[in-house]
Amino acid sequence: MCGIVGLFLKDKALEPRLGDLLSDMLITMTDRGPDSAGIAIYGGVDGKTAKVTIQSADPESDFTGLAEDLAKAGIDSEIELKSTHAVISIAASKLPEIRAALAEIRPNVRIMGSGESVEIFKEVGLPKDVVQRFGVRAMGGTHGIGHTRMATESAVTTLGAHPFSTGADQCLVHNGSLSNHNNLRRELIREGMAFETQNDSEVAAAYLTAEMAKGKDLGQALTGALDDLDGFFTFVVGTKTGFGVVRDPIACKPAVMAETDQYVAFGSEYRALVNLPGIETARVWEPEPATVYFWDHEKAA
Repeated sequence: MCGIVGLFLKDKALEPRLGDLLSDMLITMTDRGPDSAGIAIYGGVDGKTAKVTIQSADPESDFTGLAEDLAKAGIDSEIELKSTHAVISIAASKLPEIRAALAEIRPNVRIMGSGESVEIFKEVGLPKDVVQRFGVRAMGGTHGIGHTRMATESAVTTLGAHPFSTGADQCLVHNGSLSNHNNLRRELIREGMAFETQNDSEVAAAYLTAEMAKGKDLGQALTGALDDLDGFFTFVVGTKTGFGVVRDPIACKPAVMAETDQYVAFGSEYRALVNLPGIETARVWEPEPATVYFWDHEKAA
């Protein structure tokens, strides 16, 4: 059992409040998974800058002098420290280079996510502590997803926490359990995907990344998941401009959605949504089994 939440903002006036609203939603879900928690925040795209969120078990050692060492590797950067994580801002053109550079100069850090829009923060602990540790309430943005975990498929570690990101500006949170993840992992490795954990949810994230790399949009990739992924699942997925939801054909994992002129929201339970502005007049529904829902800022524009 896990708790998942998502919030896609239509109203730009709410964007400064994204982190605060999403934090409240996630904290409400604490009793669905007290092992670890994480949040992905999307926003701030300018077409010139990329961001890489990294994590370290020894941040004092790994983050000290990091900007200088990246500069020696030919990558100018600005670094914002956030407890065990750091957000590295670089020229978008340098994004293909930074993973190899970090592996060389800081082999012990782990990349949580990268792209032009996303920042990902996750750690072992309760949602309220994770939110406070990384200052999530102060973050603005266009959309975000969050997860609080009760581990079933792998160890309770930072890397095992959600969201999982396996492609630029892509991440996934999952409630459920996949039965064919080992076979699918082997297939994806043959296609060139790399994995950090044995978690079945990371396989789901990598599957969607691989499908979108073939030219599919998020909705098409989620539709393919219904045929190719076996097990019980509710996925909430973020991309640079979009937000999607899908449940397996049996749909035994709880889910509820709400939509107003200001936002689209998802929660494992309705109580995650009760403090959102205007919820009393929202259209509220349970997502249908084997049905893909997705929203995209660019397509709505």
